[in-house]
Amino acid sequence: MLPEAPFKVKLWERIPRTSRYIPFGYEVDPDKEDWLQPISKELELLQLAKKHLKSYSYRQVSAWLTTQSGRSITHDGLKKRIDVERKRKRLTTIKRKFAERLQKTLREIEILEKERVGYYTYEGSSDYDEDTSDS
Repeated sequence: MLPEAPFKVKLWERIPRTSRYIPFGYEVDPDKEDWLQPISKELELLQLAKKHLKSYSYRQVSAWLTTQSGRSITHDGLKKRIDVERKRKRLTTIKRKFAERLQKTLREIEILEKERVGYYTYEGSSDYDEDTSDS
């Protein structure tokens, strides 16, 4: 089957519980039921399983993951978990790029405003304030 899993210890963060479903790699926090505690071994195995997916099928990897972790996960569950993570990563990348573009645009606007005739600031204020009254 698949090779054994070497482990490097990582510090995983707990996450808020958003549904009844407990994702692979987490368990309900005994102190606060609204939070999920990470299970390091399962999360490490899941990371390794992602690498195995390049060479093996979802069914093979999910069977390996179930055997190694002792916790059951179906091939559909594994695929769903991987797809959700990919989607979140893609959305995060897009939002970061938009944020960078917004910061660049804001810097350009600031430069243009400082170059205009009659630019002023109020004493004790780092931002400019314009008179916005319509009277």
